[in-house]
Amino acid sequence: MTRQLSRRSGITRTSAYCDDWLLGFAGPKHEAEQIKSKIAAFLREELKLELSPSKTLITHAASQAARFLGYEIRAQHEDTKLTRGRRSINGVMGLFVPATVIRERCAHYMKRGKPASRGSLLHDDDFTIIAKYGAEYRGFVQYYLLAQNVFRLGTLRWVMETSMLKTLANKHRSTVSAMARAHKATIYTPDGPRVCFEAKAQRGAGKSPLVARFGGIPLIRRRTAVLTDRQPALTSRHNELIHRLLAGTCEICGARNGLQVHHLRKLADLNRPGRADRPPWVELMARRRRKTLVVCSPCHHDIHNGRGTAIPRK
Repeated sequence: MTRQLSRRSGITRTSAYCDDWLLGFAGPKHEAEQIKSKIAAFLREELKLELSPSKTLITHAASQAARFLGYEIRAQHEDTKLTRGRRSINGVMGLFVPATVIRERCAHYMKRGKPASRGSLLHDDDFTIIAKYGAEYRGFVQYYLLAQNVFRLGTLRWVMETSMLKTLANKHRSTVSAMARAHKATIYTPDGPRVCFEAKAQRGAGKSPLVARFGGIPLIRRRTAVLTDRQPALTSRHNELIHRLLAGTCEICGARNGLQVHHLRKLADLNRPGRADRPPWVELMARRRRKTLVVCSPCHHDIHNGRGTAIPRK
């Protein structure tokens, strides 16, 4: 169980295998201590729960931010912000994206202090790569749209964008600038036009293509934003497989007709004893750590008949 209290416009945070909650209190610190003791007694006597001393804190909202569900909450102070001649935000509680959260998120896409290519995606098509980055970025930004300083996520956008373009460049043995030119697009939002990067997956005659998009989200605070729990983007093998099928390409030879899915019971089957040399399709699945492979009918037939299946097929 965790809980935080603050003195003026204060904050309390509590969790006991139940919903987190905050308590704001305006008054002297000794009264906050009394409230804390009464809450502890109630939880102990009525619910048989104990407060964790290390996580149950009393903080001053004007000088120390409280953490709650990934946000920092603190009283604002800005003498130059005036409305009708009066300081309009002093003492008003505000939500903020913690600087440590931004740094930690950026670190997922960096190596040696710089944005880096993601080797695990090099065998995906452009649509899937951009969809992965786009969904991860969109989910993170949308979670923090209530923050006063959501604009600071521009740093994350740059890091992820550069990592994505480096991944595409490595895949195509090209350059970051060439990939930026190939996928750059402009979309229109309620806040005006925004630059983004996109890729399309054709779906056949009579159907509009699927569009994967990264960026294009205005980093502007939304007072009425509805928060949803952040979920890892496109980590579901089922969702990823759909995108790979819609891409319409054999992942071994590049053929675009008669696509099927080769499926393994478990990845350990790739290291089956008695197999002298692992054929290319085994190396591909092991490298990508996937139990599925989208293949054309001839390649699938070769796999089940124990043939090597060269890459690429001519």
